[in-house]
Amino acid sequence: MLNPNVVLKNIVHQAHTDATLALIARALLAYIFIVAGWGKLTAYSATVGYMESMGVPGAMLPLTILVEFGGGLALLFGFQARFAALGLAVFSLITAFLFHGGAEDSINFMKNFAMAGGLFFLMLHGAGRFSFDHLIEK
Repeated sequence: MLNPNVVLKNIVHQAHTDATLALIARALLAYIFIVAGWGKLTAYSATVGYMESMGVPGAMLPLTILVEFGGGLALLFGFQARFAALGLAVFSLITAFLFHGGAEDSINFMKNFAMAGGLFFLMLHGAGRFSFDHLIEK
């Protein structure tokens, strides 16, 4: 009997395919954090105002930018990717409750949870062969 799950597993478990898909997955996860971190950096004053309106001290913005932009770049390049993924997953869960907890923002609340799930998976499985982590760990 043909099992599509086994067929797909046999395709993606080839070394080059696995490494390529891991790189694409990291890039897709990193994209939102890099863009968000850069946006906060370029609209610093407005972001401070928004954070303070949500009850979060504006003094937290430099740390937020570091986590989002720095963590996103770490994911993209696969540098300390397990640690970056853990940090971004926790960050995503915290920000879900702080900024997206209302019923009118339930899509972003769920998006943050979904991203955390992908990030926890990356934390468990690592960055893959096309990464700085792979070069360092060799």
